[in-house]
Amino acid sequence: MFVALLLVFLAVVYRIATAIIVHDGGSVWLANFAPLAAIALCSAIYCPGKYKFTVPFTALFASDLILNSYYGFALFNPMVLGHYFAFALVGLIGLAISRRPSLKTILPASLAGSVLFYGVTNAFSWLSDPGYAKNFAGLVQALTVGLPQYGATPTWMFFRNSVVSDLLFTALFVGCIKLGRRELPAPAAATRPLPN
Repeated sequence: MFVALLLVFLAVVYRIATAIIVHDGGSVWLANFAPLAAIALCSAIYCPGKYKFTVPFTALFASDLILNSYYGFALFNPMVLGHYFAFALVGLIGLAISRRPSLKTILPASLAGSVLFYGVTNAFSWLSDPGYAKNFAGLVQALTVGLPQYGATPTWMFFRNSVVSDLLFTALFVGCIKLGRRELPAPAAATRPLPN
């Protein structure tokens, strides 16, 4: 459990640092390159009962408190709530495969979580942001280029970055959990001659 909590702490620090770097004109390839969906998926698979959803949502909420303050956004608005809803769905995917976790099930689940997160969050943006026309063309805009006032990074690049980061961080998380669970070999029993 210590390894999982350490990874979550590092994920929060990483998410905050990369978001600030991108916001201040840093590299576009870091946009939405974050480990939180991987943590939502893997926590639901590997963490004990009460931590399956509290660990990823605590990480999400902690980083949102800092980032929303930095950006000047309200913490509770439809787009933020859409993110929480999408992360919950990713966690439910992890819960669904938690009885048979292997790379054969986890990596496709990670990809499915990326697609689901992209669809849900962009649908929430389309429905709640007045900048989008409430028709099919507005939905296509939300799914492809987004709105210009949110920066030069088109929505499809956020999706590409989230797929790559979700797969990478999921594999890293699974690898760290496997290493943390590896049992050390039992020490060899000392052999003493039996008394006669």
